[in-house]
Amino acid sequence: MRIADRGLVDRSDPVAFRFDGQAFSAFKGDTVASALLAGGQRLVGRSFKYHRPRGILSAGSEEPNALLTVGSGARAEPNVRATMLEVRRGLEVFSQNARPGLRWDALAINDFAWRFLGAGFYYKTFMWPRGFWEKIYEPLIRRAAGLGALSGEADQDRYEKAWAFCDVLVIGSGPAGLMAALVAARGGADVILADEDSLMGGRLNGETGEVGGMPGHAWARETVAQLAEMDNVRLMPRTTVTGAYDQSTYGALERVPPDMGGARECFWRIAARRAVLAAGSIERPVAFRDNDRPGIMTASAVRTYLNRFGVAPGRRVAVFGNNDDAHRTAVDLLDAGVEVTAVIDSRADALVPVKGVPVYPGSVVEGSAGRLGLKSVAVRGTRGSFKVEADCLAVSGGWNPTLHLTCHLGARPIWDAEAGCFVPKKDAVPGLVAVGACKGTFSTAGCLAEGASAARSALKDLGLKSPRVPRPDAEDDPYGIAPLWSVPGKGRAWLDFQNDVTVKDVRQAAEENFVSVEHMKRYTTQGMATDQGKNSNVAALAVLADVTGRGIPETGTTTFRPPFVPVSIAAMGAGARGPGFAPQRFTTSHQASLDRRAPMIEAGLWYRPSYFPIAGESDWRQACDREVRFVRESVGICDVSTLGKIDIQGPGAAELLDLVYTNTFSTLKPGRVRYGLMLREDGFVMDDGTCARLGDSHYLMTTTTAAAGQVMRHLEFVSQCLRPDLDVRFTSVTEQWAQFAVAGPKSRDLLNDLLENPIDGETWPFMACGAVSLGSVEARLFRISFSGEHAYEIAVPARYGESLFTLLVEKAEALGGGAYGMEALNVLRIEKGHITHAEIHGRTTAFDVGMARMISAKKDCIGKTMAARPGLVDPSRERLVGLRPLEPGDRLTAGAHLFTPEAAVHLATSQGYVTSVGDSPRLGHSIGLGFLRAGPERHGEVVRMIDRIRDIDIAVEICAPVFIDPEGGRLRD
Repeated sequence: MRIADRGLVDRSDPVAFRFDGQAFSAFKGDTVASALLAGGQRLVGRSFKYHRPRGILSAGSEEPNALLTVGSGARAEPNVRATMLEVRRGLEVFSQNARPGLRWDALAINDFAWRFLGAGFYYKTFMWPRGFWEKIYEPLIRRAAGLGALSGEADQDRYEKAWAFCDVLVIGSGPAGLMAALVAARGGADVILADEDSLMGGRLNGETGEVGGMPGHAWARETVAQLAEMDNVRLMPRTTVTGAYDQSTYGALERVPPDMGGARECFWRIAARRAVLAAGSIERPVAFRDNDRPGIMTASAVRTYLNRFGVAPGRRVAVFGNNDDAHRTAVDLLDAGVEVTAVIDSRADALVPVKGVPVYPGSVVEGSAGRLGLKSVAVRGTRGSFKVEADCLAVSGGWNPTLHLTCHLGARPIWDAEAGCFVPKKDAVPGLVAVGACKGTFSTAGCLAEGASAARSALKDLGLKSPRVPRPDAEDDPYGIAPLWSVPGKGRAWLDFQNDVTVKDVRQAAEENFVSVEHMKRYTTQGMATDQGKNSNVAALAVLADVTGRGIPETGTTTFRPPFVPVSIAAMGAGARGPGFAPQRFTTSHQASLDRRAPMIEAGLWYRPSYFPIAGESDWRQACDREVRFVRESVGICDVSTLGKIDIQGPGAAELLDLVYTNTFSTLKPGRVRYGLMLREDGFVMDDGTCARLGDSHYLMTTTTAAAGQVMRHLEFVSQCLRPDLDVRFTSVTEQWAQFAVAGPKSRDLLNDLLENPIDGETWPFMACGAVSLGSVEARLFRISFSGEHAYEIAVPARYGESLFTLLVEKAEALGGGAYGMEALNVLRIEKGHITHAEIHGRTTAFDVGMARMISAKKDCIGKTMAARPGLVDPSRERLVGLRPLEPGDRLTAGAHLFTPEAAVHLATSQGYVTSVGDSPRLGHSIGLGFLRAGPERHGEVVRMIDRIRDIDIAVEICAPVFIDPEGGRLRD
């Protein structure tokens, strides 16, 4: 099927590949689609629902039929468009959705039952009998559903992510895009030119028209060469811009050729000061009976395979259209020596400039014949109905501008009745201008003019001068069209080829009152396949408009959402494999803890020791109890470096802290620490922690381990959006400082053995902070306690962390203490009633955790007004309480629910729940924290704790959440 003197492929470089085990020959520059057509392979796949034979429809990323699996085993990638897949040596591709084979597909039996499988079939059928769903329907559907299949093996290929910045991003390299890029680049702007094709030039590569006195493809090649020589231009072929996002950021997927090595794909985030959308347009088919047979293609695709790849998609080709553009296909085919059996134009007054070919104006194709490949078409015209022999039918129903990116921020397109298509709304995406065919301009001269104009406008916005770039001459023919969406008649006329949606399905949806275009879409699955209805959406809504008696503008469109083409999860999450999926963060004492045989547990992204076992201990409880006693009776050492640490400086620091914290920090004196509570804007608790004032305009905020990133983002939001007037800067210094808790009655003795200048209760009272020296090492010391004991936290630059931890533990052991881990830390804080994110889990308020008085009445703060809503201060809310079992041998469990003894046990009667539990060696029984309706007023009451998962039902007593030293004398001594 090759045409000797046509095409841009390199015939001096043959390439062999295999399709379903059969060898095919190709040339460098071919796609798998063009090579299959060259080899006479018209049948390439099966449809989703009816398993009807499918052939290649288009030549671009909108292809709905030719979806293949590339490779095998762990490297198998399903649903790759043959039209976008470049041939390469050793390539193996396989057809999909066909069992046992492509020509003989057992599930093609569905096609004979089509009358029972129409729109709404799933909703109507699988409701009854009720018991059939789990055992019969769902297993059958799961086995039959899907197109390509994943191997189930881990993908070992590498994927990358990257960021780029530019003055002007040009999306699409057709005539409009190339002109825009050339003008912008010569004006001195940093330009990125991105195109999803491997060969830049867009439609110019598939047409025979001239630009600037030379063939269009030659002008495109010359222009691309000029751009490639400029230092301020980045050319990005094989790169599809997939989405437009806030703040002029665009997502883009780059396919990396295997011969370049490295990654398989790269997902780009491109920040562009200005953008020009020159994405072209997509030719739409016309729906008629059996219009889905292999061999029926869009007219522009036929021209592309002929002129770019030198391939005739058929030996005898008929052309059917409703616009002047379809005639180009007939002319190009005749010039290449391909037989054209008929030109069929639905317009009665059409002037068809094709000599030597039967021309039928005022006629339509009403059907086709040929099961696995087209053999003939049925034509109905002014002379009645007749048959035309053809093994390929080139269909043109007009053009739909590729305006999807202009709708990604919520804008809706506008109907252009004269052009018979939707066009983008102006200023739909800030900083982006649509030009050329994606704006509804279908002449080459018009595209060139709009591309240059958009570039000059961008240069002006950027403060750059516009260069003098002559605009080349090109065709400027008018676009004549008389809309034709479907041909009336019996049988099934196909709209969505991939999901098997017909005109009848859309009409049925309307008859069943699914008249909203969004409802029709979901009821019929129109436009919900991997092509997102690029070929079918407009025709489907036109049919819906017709059956409902509305106009197309009133019917509206479905919502265009990113991504524009399917994007692999591996590319979007590049680097997130294995440890990259959940990065492992280690403290400076990590190895020292492992050396002490401490099992590590995850805390956020950090790894912290659970406990430190010693010889003779048979389980973790013994180690935990021992470590708790270290802190209560002697001294314990715990690495608390994972707590978020944010350095805040500037004249506006105090005012910023007053805004984000419920209590006041502007009155905090230098050298002092204060506990603070932070609310979200909805009034619920976000986080808690301490904040130390290191100087007049210098603070150090401490957050919980889990919320460090969230609090940092919150501060950024407050600074940038709520109070941009404040002169304040903040930096996360979590990893710059190693910090250790030294807790217990002997903590001061231990520190004084290390500090250059010893401390006492007067010079270093509770909640004091400041600089200290450990020999030549400058450190920071904070007298704060999470255990309820006399305690400190000492911080040193991270490079000294491991040494200090080892030294602290050695000295603690000499005093009868030692290191303690997360299990002991949890028991210590529960005994003292301290909360963590088990309690401030996003649904609790300051009132719930007993801290309503911390919301200052003298100032405003984020969340204050919302926290005062009646429902959030209702005494009957679930509020923090302590819990202890009525029988000392019973154990509490986190996650259990609380019920009154006489209540029936179900969700509606739950009085509350348990959040944290531990076994207190000092008290000799299990203790816990939880939330109970009107909890603080119910101290002393006995309730049932029920844990259905662990089959536990015990009696517990409600008590105050502070179990040890409620007056706080121990930590202040």
